[in-house]
Amino acid sequence: MTSYDEMIDELSILCGIAPQYFDIFGQSHITAIETKKAILKAMRRKVDSLEEVKKEIDDLRMKPWKSFMEPVTVISAREQPVTMPIHVPIEAGSERGLSISWVVEDETGDGCKGFISGDRMTVSQERQIDGVRYIKVNLVEISDRGIGYYWVTVACTHPEPIFPGGKTKLEQTSRVIITPDACYMPPQLQQGRAWGLSINLYSIRSGRNWGIGDFTDFKTIVGAIACLKGEFVGINPLHAIPNARPCGISPYSPISRLYRNGIYIDLEDVPEVKESEDTRKLVFDEPFAAELGRLRAEDFIDYEKVMSLKETVLRLAFERFYEREYKGRGCRGERFRGYLSEEGADLEAFATYLAISDFLMEEEERRGGRDTVSGVPAKAARYSWQQWPPEYHNPSGSAVREFRMSRAKQILFYQYVQWIIEEQLRAVALEADNSGMTVGLYQDLAIGSLGGGSDAWGCQDVIAGDVDVGAPPDDFNRNGQNWGFPPIIPEKLKETGYELFIQTIRKNMKYAGALRIDHALGMFRLFWIPRGMSSKEGTYIQYPYDDMLRIIALESVRNRSIVIAEDLGTIGENARETLARFHMLSYRLFYFERNYPIPSFVSPEKYPDMALCAVTTHDLPTLYGYWAARDIEVKKQLGVYRSDSQWQEQLKERERDKGLIIAALRSCNILPDNDTQDPTAMPPMSAEICLAIYQYLGLTPCKLLLVSLDDLTGILDQQNMPGTVDEYPNWRRKTVLTLDEILSGTPLADISTVFEKGLADRERRKMK
Repeated sequence: MTSYDEMIDELSILCGIAPQYFDIFGQSHITAIETKKAILKAMRRKVDSLEEVKKEIDDLRMKPWKSFMEPVTVISAREQPVTMPIHVPIEAGSERGLSISWVVEDETGDGCKGFISGDRMTVSQERQIDGVRYIKVNLVEISDRGIGYYWVTVACTHPEPIFPGGKTKLEQTSRVIITPDACYMPPQLQQGRAWGLSINLYSIRSGRNWGIGDFTDFKTIVGAIACLKGEFVGINPLHAIPNARPCGISPYSPISRLYRNGIYIDLEDVPEVKESEDTRKLVFDEPFAAELGRLRAEDFIDYEKVMSLKETVLRLAFERFYEREYKGRGCRGERFRGYLSEEGADLEAFATYLAISDFLMEEEERRGGRDTVSGVPAKAARYSWQQWPPEYHNPSGSAVREFRMSRAKQILFYQYVQWIIEEQLRAVALEADNSGMTVGLYQDLAIGSLGGGSDAWGCQDVIAGDVDVGAPPDDFNRNGQNWGFPPIIPEKLKETGYELFIQTIRKNMKYAGALRIDHALGMFRLFWIPRGMSSKEGTYIQYPYDDMLRIIALESVRNRSIVIAEDLGTIGENARETLARFHMLSYRLFYFERNYPIPSFVSPEKYPDMALCAVTTHDLPTLYGYWAARDIEVKKQLGVYRSDSQWQEQLKERERDKGLIIAALRSCNILPDNDTQDPTAMPPMSAEICLAIYQYLGLTPCKLLLVSLDDLTGILDQQNMPGTVDEYPNWRRKTVLTLDEILSGTPLADISTVFEKGLADRERRKMK
């Protein structure tokens, strides 16, 4: 007799839950039964009794037959003509009375029809389920179609009421996605290479911005890099975030990945601000100007204050826009209406979420700053829809519909803010294009969004509950990581035709000549951690990676956007090979490219060509910080190390690695041999060594070389210290130099020379 635990194991396998996994050290981890049960519940499976588990297993096994059509089919353009299987419940001998018709529509609404009668129909399979006979019929398209998205509506009719429920007709609409087999690659890069600059836009210090980098700073940097023959500028994710400490300032923890952060708007470049005398008076008013001066001078970003000042001005600008352009049907008003029509329900849902947040915040402040339902502080509840009154939990419910009608202007304000962002980001992309950049803007897509955020509120049907995404223990995080946001349920993703995934990729590729997908390995398998459990107790869940990669390839070709798949961490079998097959660039970091188990650094020629190479990321030490072991010292101060011996061991390894770096540079004749009396003397980090390391990467065959602005300007401290919240100034640190000082100095010009020298040296090596 099969036990309850055995049935849980069987159901878990059907749902893609890994029975075990191997960590980065090669150690096997068996998934505990309690972890499986918690994850199954998060997937909305009923598992409280043996009978419930049995029913779930039966439903899953029979689902393809009981579903008239698959909700979505994703195929290669080479696999045409499209075959659409349908499953029809029908008694033996009744097939001749069947009539099957279908309509295929493309994205413009154009379509064609097909028809087959029962006497010409071929039954490919049949099965008895619970006393009902099901037949499988394959409908085959006549001709091939171009890549894109299609809707197929199939109707199956019979003159007698033979279908379940006494029906004479079965009808369903399904999505068909026809894709290329590879992502876009510009012709110039199919044989060539390019370099670009990586910046943290928020960190840019300038004499004109409002205490945080903005789109005008971004545009200025793009123009400067283009003049130096750089082909792209990479930035942090621009996703919408709460802009409130301690947990609401990470660009990798957004409330939405579909829309962007208004804090990056250059207010002085908004037409309604430039044209309004009242707004100009406010900005130049002494208290306001003094506050701006303080925000510019501070070494750390005050997100709340910056956003508060910007929103004050934006609301004044919106009032002018609303009266003169929107109601008055001006040219800008008409362009805005076109934007609203193009964005549709997604933008309305995002703006409604923010408007409800504002409304509830106002209500809570009137009650003394605490939410009477949850008892949590007002600011904490503002961006967590689960903390809202229950009537606002359903985006399609009557309370939310009434709210939309009563607060239409407030909702329109947030739509206006996104439109302003769109205009200014488009101007940056146009600057890159007009400057002749091969790639242009290199944007970044976070792996997920917060469970209390707008995306999760609007897409509750596909988001898992009571579980977070993270990573198992590895070299850098011995306890594993919990990233604090919920995953998408693979089955629900497919049932909804991948709509949320499609929109996320599409909106982030807009204006992006390249898109980095954070933790791209998560499209193969994602590490789920049930709430209340440690990261060590989590496990991997399988995802429909082939479908997802094909959708990315389709959007990549349509948007002419290169894809960089961040493939660091615990790598599953064949993941990198599959990404390469789709022409997604690997993400190779100098720090990690070693000849393991020997810790020496990989020689340049051994790097893959289909890759982007870089020294570091926001989560890792800068070159100057690495050399000074600044990251190790900060971790010691934060109590990360369990003992002094562990800290000292890290210091010893760092000294060893610095020596290995110098040896690698000298082996390529990038640095001269040590001519001091002490051959073991370690030179201090300098502009020469920094540039030498980038020259080393310039010798690789990698398609793209990404240069960190923090390295070029000699910053010691990294932008983010994983595992910390407010103990370290994550995401708040500004550049040491102003933008004018950076652009007028030599580091940027030096890196351009270094890259050109690396190309020349590489060609000489190939000839030898």
